[in-house]
Amino acid sequence: MSADDKAIALARAAARAADKALAVDLVGLDVSGQLPLTDVFLIATGRNERQVSAIAREVEDALLPAGAKPVRREGRADGRWVLLDFSDIVVHVFHEEERTYYQLERLWRDAPVIDLQVPEAPAADAE
Repeated sequence: MSADDKAIALARAAARAADKALAVDLVGLDVSGQLPLTDVFLIATGRNERQVSAIAREVEDALLPAGAKPVRREGRADGRWVLLDFSDIVVHVFHEEERTYYQLERLWRDAPVIDLQVPEAPAADAE
């Protein structure tokens, strides 16, 4: 079983919004085969607490026009790990330290990676 088209479209829209808010290391994982509650995990990183909160807010604002409202929100006050549960997708916005510590990609390494269709940021040494 794989993530449905609606979940993938929402994940891509969320990834574009996160990218717009300068999130880094965006990863989409198809967890539909392992979890009955959601299809996609979107993982993003912010460099500080304020940016983590801004990324989460941007994602939430971007998905509202598509009719996607979070059924659950966690961690927004702290800005270290914000979880937005949209039912079809769950967005995890981490501070760099928390992402390194929890390593969700390692925990879900068997989940297929979704092409989020977000342009790659240019390498720092390419300038």
